[in-house]
Amino acid sequence: MKNIAIFASGSGSNFQAIVDAVQARLLNANISLLVCDQPGAYVIERARAANIPSYIFRAKDYPSKEDFENEIALLLKNRNVEWIVLAGYMRLIGPTLLKQYEGRIINIHPSLLPDFPGKDAIGQAIAARAQWSGVTIHYVDEGMDTGPIIAQERTRLEEDETRESLQRKIQAIEHKLYPSILQMLLTIGDVKHDEKTGAY
Repeated sequence: MKNIAIFASGSGSNFQAIVDAVQARLLNANISLLVCDQPGAYVIERARAANIPSYIFRAKDYPSKEDFENEIALLLKNRNVEWIVLAGYMRLIGPTLLKQYEGRIINIHPSLLPDFPGKDAIGQAIAARAQWSGVTIHYVDEGMDTGPIIAQERTRLEEDETRESLQRKIQAIEHKLYPSILQMLLTIGDVKHDEKTGAY
């Protein structure tokens, strides 16, 4: 069973989906730590309810990204963390963690990358009157949502689509797709996609 750390900054709905998958034995992983850069984020309450330890920090309290990432890296090493899973973490990962966890940092993004990278991807899709959006799971590199794509699932936007309705569609996909893809990565080491059925 692989030890993972989940990085999150907000309400933590994807964090909860991963926790639920572990508890239901659909994901063979041990969530060793939540890393959160927002002391008031609701994801901290979710971690507390699941008895998962949290490391909470403010980036402004450190001289540089390197300083707080060095501290995080030490915590991860002490807990034998093998994979980093980003779930709404609103900071770019820096060289310190990228080097130590090369090929083992995964992110989920609410669009069909390379379309609508960065913040507010759902709002971007609505503003662009896109026909399709969806969810992308990808490896993390030094760019913003630019790492190699692992899996995608799409959803059509209706003519009367709103930010709220699209967010509900996106989250429904995320909460199923992320745990299933993580299970494949952690246990098999690869993700295979059936082009005919769309299944992974």
